[in-house]
Amino acid sequence: SGNNRKMIYLPEGFAHGFVALSEEADIIYMTGDYYSPECERGILWNDPAIGIEWPVNDPILSEKDREHPCLEDAEANFSFNGGL
Repeated sequence: SGNNRKMIYLPEGFAHGFVALSEEADIIYMTGDYYSPECERGILWNDPAIGIEWPVNDPILSEKDREHPCLEDAEANFSFNGGL
């Protein structure tokens, strides 16, 4: 929170997602390199095979996030080489 100033570290290539339960939220990302759209991958936020119990039923999502495949159908050909 803004009060406790804690953060979470996610290694490069680690799938992650979040939900804001308030009317407003500030999310700040620190990345190890410049944004590279061709390296971006995603999985469907509510894939039943993953089994996350999200505290919302109808979240506001970007078009990109609505169209990600389920984990089973996602590309498995991504490898990170440490730079672009």
